[in-house]
Amino acid sequence: MRSRASHTPRPRAGRKVSVEESPRRADAVRPSNADRAADQLRSDPARVRAARRLRPPCGGTAALDRLTELAARLLGTATAQISMLDDVQTIAGASGLLPGEALGETPLPESLCTLTATAGAPLLAGDAPSDERLAGLPPVASGAVGAYLGVPLTDDEGHVVGVLCVTDPAPREWSGTDVATLRQLAAAVVTELQYAALTSEYERQHLRWRLAMDAGGVGTFDWDLRTGELTWDEPLMATFGYAAEDFDGTIDAFNRRLHPDDLPRVSEALRACIETRGEFEAEYRVVRPGGGTRWVQARGRALAGSDGPAARILGAAYDTTEDRSGDVRVARVLEAMPAGFYSLDHEWRFTHVNAEAERLLGSSREELLGQVIWTAFPSTVDSVFEEGFRSAVRTAQPVNFDAHYPAPLNGWYELRAWPSPEGLSVYFIEVTERKQSRERAERSAQQLALLAQVSAELAGTLDVEAATARLPRLVVPALSDFCVLTVIDADGRPRDVGTWHVDPASRPVLDRYAEVRLDVMPVTAPVARALHTGEPVAFTGNDVLDVLPPGRARDLLAVLAPASEVALPLRARGRTVGLLTLFYREGHAPSEDDVATAQDVADRAGLALDNARLYAQQQQLAEGLQRSLLTEPPQPDHAEIAVRYLPAAEAARVGGDWYDAFLQPGGATMLVIGDVVGHDTEAAAAMGQLRGLLRGIATYSAAPPAEVLRGLDASMAVLETRVLATAAVARFEQTDDDRRRGITRMRWTNAGHLPPLVVHPDGSVAELSTWKGDLLLGVDHEVVRQESVITLDQGSTVLLFTDGLVERRDADLDAGMVRLREALTELADRPLQELLDELIDRLVDGRPEDDVALVAVRLHQPDLPRPSEAGPTAVPDVLRPNPAS
Repeated sequence: MRSRASHTPRPRAGRKVSVEESPRRADAVRPSNADRAADQLRSDPARVRAARRLRPPCGGTAALDRLTELAARLLGTATAQISMLDDVQTIAGASGLLPGEALGETPLPESLCTLTATAGAPLLAGDAPSDERLAGLPPVASGAVGAYLGVPLTDDEGHVVGVLCVTDPAPREWSGTDVATLRQLAAAVVTELQYAALTSEYERQHLRWRLAMDAGGVGTFDWDLRTGELTWDEPLMATFGYAAEDFDGTIDAFNRRLHPDDLPRVSEALRACIETRGEFEAEYRVVRPGGGTRWVQARGRALAGSDGPAARILGAAYDTTEDRSGDVRVARVLEAMPAGFYSLDHEWRFTHVNAEAERLLGSSREELLGQVIWTAFPSTVDSVFEEGFRSAVRTAQPVNFDAHYPAPLNGWYELRAWPSPEGLSVYFIEVTERKQSRERAERSAQQLALLAQVSAELAGTLDVEAATARLPRLVVPALSDFCVLTVIDADGRPRDVGTWHVDPASRPVLDRYAEVRLDVMPVTAPVARALHTGEPVAFTGNDVLDVLPPGRARDLLAVLAPASEVALPLRARGRTVGLLTLFYREGHAPSEDDVATAQDVADRAGLALDNARLYAQQQQLAEGLQRSLLTEPPQPDHAEIAVRYLPAAEAARVGGDWYDAFLQPGGATMLVIGDVVGHDTEAAAAMGQLRGLLRGIATYSAAPPAEVLRGLDASMAVLETRVLATAAVARFEQTDDDRRRGITRMRWTNAGHLPPLVVHPDGSVAELSTWKGDLLLGVDHEVVRQESVITLDQGSTVLLFTDGLVERRDADLDAGMVRLREALTELADRPLQELLDELIDRLVDGRPEDDVALVAVRLHQPDLPRPSEAGPTAVPDVLRPNPAS
């Protein structure tokens, strides 16, 4: 895709810009399609009401921000945001924006998301400035948005209430997987918005509930008889005319407000309650500050301590001044409550049922009053309902719990039950929708976590096929009861590579079934059809069992007994590379969400497998090309030469490391080691070019090492190769006198490369580090190259190597050189070929982090020909001194 960086202004460095933040230029013309889209959204009152109902409070929620962060991370974008669209746009969640950028409102005609909402389908703009739909909108015109992908947020009634979108400042391409991922996240966003709306409504119901209690003036008290502490809630303190700072929490505070004529009677009632550990009931007058008198009805109960005597009295009281009976007033409060309420006597019979309870229980109060709850609602027997109610009565303590009642109610309820002198009082509200919304949110979060884990598994290793084979362990039990993964091998044949069963005892059976099923699976089987068509196929277990011929595969499948199966193709670039088969046992039918998530898993695995295969093909081609450039060395009769090349175990697996060994026209032996900067096919191509140039210069001119590198630098400048490389060149020379004395001279030069190592015949190792290398090749073609000369005894070994042999991510170069010298000292007496193999095993364990190239020579004295055979002028054809030098 062509970059538009030179044509489109970008936001200033160091600051991310909101999708909707940048103001419209004064001379900009608003696109007519954006105006029409805004009018269309505003003209649908039902849609606007739905968007307002789901719009979270200012600032959104932490869960929505986490979903936008996940969207940006999964799609690799700079920003992501959730836009709620009623008659304006507000941001409900954002990622990648600075604090405060997501606040405020945006007119609908200036929002990219308005076009997505009216389309009712994903809007993809890989190059937004070039897209006529978006080019004139402020976020694009300002340069904040170069690429845009948006997905509508649709509620259960089909209203588009907002948009989840991701953006990048630079253009990019959007894939089908990107769209599918954002759709999945959009579903999670809608679920979270619905849950937040239900939670807010639930809180408002609780507030109305409490307001109704406050309106009835009902207050509670708790008198700890051991400590003397008396605790009142705010309504009760208001009834007695106390402010919180005036109430000292003692029985004296109660007595001070009690009418003097009523004090003896009430005190006696309290004393009897304490002594008998029974109930307290009294109606009395309260004299409030200023002389006003109120009538109060109080009821309570004494609770026994662990040592026997009463430990506390719990109860409630309410003002009965206007209605001395109290029952009528309380009944009005209970009837007006937005929550269900019923009371039970000591025989568990209904004694009161309010209007909301009639609606929730599906029965009238005439049908319920006088009935025993265990008979009227038999499913409460031996359930959490019975356990909670009996616990409240037994312990004289309130209980709170959530419970599900089966058909005909088939709903979830939140209950609060507390004992009273008459029996048990129960408040309850239905929370089915809230429970289902929470379950959907949790299920969506689990599916997203599964997709993230699958992505991490596939991206965390180069051995994608092995990682793919582990996918059944992630799919089971999250999406199915057991699973088989099939891949198409290089020959086009299907092969089962992974299985997993939720029941450990059934896993060996499933493994045996996977070993034999494909060999006998007919082409008419559903699994075969899915592989052939590349489309999902859902079927029952009998559909496969019936087409399998009698034998081991059929018997094993009968033992596994799947009730249903779904075969999902692993698709990549228009072809099927495998199959993910999900199996479900009796009573567990797959949901649409489960199948959609599993298909997403299958598509990701298919794309990863296809990428791995393409990568392997390219890798083999590149590595084969590089190895073809590294020829076998000559074997002169005065020395043995050995070479090794090992590509990197990771990354591109092809680079610019090379070795060479050849004879010059004068008979001298030349060894070369080099490394082009970079790790890609361009570096490998540059390596081949430099190696060829160096060979040509050295074999044509018989020049010494320094002159060879000078000529190579000059050729690189003329040819404008524009690469950098290190190299070390060593030439081995001998005069007649040297041969008789058994010595050889090594003339060498170094262009920024690691110096050679010499292993002397006695096993000691010398590093030629006192002489520093010259500049790298390709830096300055006029630099003067230096040479050094050392004398070697026969039996000496010289090793030239690239830095991949000694460098590590977790250790510096000096530590690597120490390991190399120690290994050479220990292996000095080994044959040369064995020595190089052992070095690679010990230093890189066969899996180097970088390319490794080695070239080594071991000097020895050849058998000299007798004078009668060779004559007095015979000269060996190798290691001969260069006359020019």
